[in-house]
Amino acid sequence: GGGDGAAMADGDGLVSVDYEVHGKVQGVFFRKYTQGEAKRLGLVGWVQNTSHGTVQGQIQGPIARVRELQEWLKKIGSPQSRISRAEFSNEKKIQTLEHKEFQILK
Repeated sequence: GGGDGAAMADGDGLVSVDYEVHGKVQGVFFRKYTQGEAKRLGLVGWVQNTSHGTVQGQIQGPIARVRELQEWLKKIGSPQSRISRAEFSNEKKIQTLEHKEFQILK
């Protein structure tokens, strides 16, 4: 939190954001679809199932594309999924991508 007064209008800056998706999101190919959508948008990061029934991960890339995946995680997901809510945290500007690709972690 807390900005330094700089305009946040630069839509091509890179950001990193963590996410967790709640609902019926395990056993419905949610990770595979998330990876596919992220790759389509040119984003990097990871996705994994948690022990408490959610899906979590991190997204990195141009801010406008990250916003698109955030909307997808909130509203669409995989065809059989039922998303109750998606939470995003630890959003920060980054200079370079910290991941090579978008991976599904076990």
